[in-house]
Amino acid sequence: MTTPDDATTTPEHLERLGRLYTAVVADSLDRLGARNQVMAPHIRPLYPTARVVGRAMTVQCVTVDTMPAQREDYYRGELQAVDALTPGDVMVVSTCQGSYWGELLATAARYRGATGIVLDAYGRDTLALIEMDFPTFWAGISCADSLGRIDVSAVNTDIQCGGVTVHAGDVLLGDHDGVVVIPTALVEETLRLAEEKVSGENMVREKLAGGMPVHEAFLTYGVI
Repeated sequence: MTTPDDATTTPEHLERLGRLYTAVVADSLDRLGARNQVMAPHIRPLYPTARVVGRAMTVQCVTVDTMPAQREDYYRGELQAVDALTPGDVMVVSTCQGSYWGELLATAARYRGATGIVLDAYGRDTLALIEMDFPTFWAGISCADSLGRIDVSAVNTDIQCGGVTVHAGDVLLGDHDGVVVIPTALVEETLRLAEEKVSGENMVREKLAGGMPVHEAFLTYGVI
């Protein structure tokens, strides 16, 4: 398995990734044999223009059915996870049947330099999140509080999110088409292939607009 120590993701990598889109990155990962890196279709952006790029700060979320005995333990795991965010992080939350995210946590996350959140769970405060333009990709909306329903058991561990295994430090790109996860060891090669494919698509688009048959364009340029 890939770990964050296998490769180094630089700010330049993230800048290059930010100029791409999920479909071309997913295709490039397929070419590299990494064919299970796209999150399930139910992980959707809160608003159509949401885009997220960054390194995964992973959170393991678990279901609970008891209230903490002491107030100082309320939301302990969630709050500690947010406080652990660093600039360039994307918080990635594991599959969980609960409402994990909201406006105040997003406000704190943005202050710490986080670029967004991806969660296979639910959230609330939707209009406020949209107004503050905080990139949010999740499984759905629920106004139920997390207290006494879900908690955090670990941070920066391997998790399952949207059917993809995510390791701390993996690189994520999310847009209106979904979310793709790039293992750290594949970042440079994925970017190279994706950038080449974008260049090829631009050429094919011009040819198709000029009337070239689709089959001929594919055989000529290998892109469709």
